[in-house]
Amino acid sequence: MAMLKDKKIVLGVTGGIAAYKAVEVASRLRKAGAEVHVIMTKGATNFVTELTFREISGNPVTTTMWGEVTQWNVEHIALANLADMVLIVPATANLIAKAACGMADDMLTTTLLATKAPIVYAPAMNSNMYTNPLTQENISKLNNLGWNMIPPASGHLACGINGVGRLPEPVDIVAFVENYFAKTASMAGLKVLVTAAGTYEPIDPVRYIGNRSSGKMGYAIAREAKKRGAEVILVSGPSALTPPEGVRTIKIESASSMREAVLAEYPSVDIVIKAAAVADYRVKNVSDHKIKKKDEELVLHLEKNPDILKELGELKQKQTLVGFAAETQKLIDYAKEKIQKKNLDMIIANDVSKPGAGFNTDTNIIKIITRDGNIEELPMASKDSLAGEILDRVMKLR
Repeated sequence: MAMLKDKKIVLGVTGGIAAYKAVEVASRLRKAGAEVHVIMTKGATNFVTELTFREISGNPVTTTMWGEVTQWNVEHIALANLADMVLIVPATANLIAKAACGMADDMLTTTLLATKAPIVYAPAMNSNMYTNPLTQENISKLNNLGWNMIPPASGHLACGINGVGRLPEPVDIVAFVENYFAKTASMAGLKVLVTAAGTYEPIDPVRYIGNRSSGKMGYAIAREAKKRGAEVILVSGPSALTPPEGVRTIKIESASSMREAVLAEYPSVDIVIKAAAVADYRVKNVSDHKIKKKDEELVLHLEKNPDILKELGELKQKQTLVGFAAETQKLIDYAKEKIQKKNLDMIIANDVSKPGAGFNTDTNIIKIITRDGNIEELPMASKDSLAGEILDRVMKLR
């Protein structure tokens, strides 16, 4: 448990029956060397007393924003700045909904808005509440913002049914926290370049050739690499996504501008993950003015764009180079050909014609292929989860 020594954990406890398990979580965290500061919602005090947490944590417990001020220190800001992590056990459907909407109507939700620390939350609730599309939408939103969810377990619930929604055991929650801190140090000192989204190749000032890439996979990888302590540069084509916090983001539009940005950064980076869907062709003669609709047909003459990944493979020295292969047929054959032709260390192959995989989805189905021919197939999972799996494999290569 050395990873938790002297870590400052703000433990948020909400009003669910599983709140009693948070007492053991606080105890285990403290025994592992962490400094624990508890914030209880009003609902939580109906299940566990403030005194219990005060004795277990050895620190004052915060239950309200309206207590007497004993020093000139705004408490929710002080706790937000103090935290190395904010851990919410249990996270009720109500808390998750409020957090997803950015509400700040009590000490816990206000602290969540004010903190820059990583946030880990463990949902616990009735199965129907957990699987409700609204709850799932809120969870997806928080995860996309970089929150870290401890998935609920399945089993007998307080409401008398068996199903998903049970809070994991305290020992497993503390193990997750320990593993999180271990991972945040795993890529410290490394500089990672990630490309994401598609490119726009102009036809005239108002039209372009593009593709359906949303950038979700690349953004997830950049966010996860940052969580693991790396210095991250994200070169992104047009995307509606918000760049991950703490990641230096370079916005581009065309394949040529992506090439320019990537080559400028390449000599100083340790790892490159090319998740962008770069257009293979561009319009040869781009019109300076909007092309007027006159004829029944419009003929565009296309020419090849530079192959950025191949060029990086030719220039590679110390870098670990990872590519993506999005195909609709002969997935393994094309991916293996690409890994050799472009001098890659690893390639992530996915069949974009499969449901739940490819462009504009929150999930993906991937095969990880290394230069020595090893193939590992991963089942359908969220792109956030797969980002972690990909980085685990990259670090094994190094």
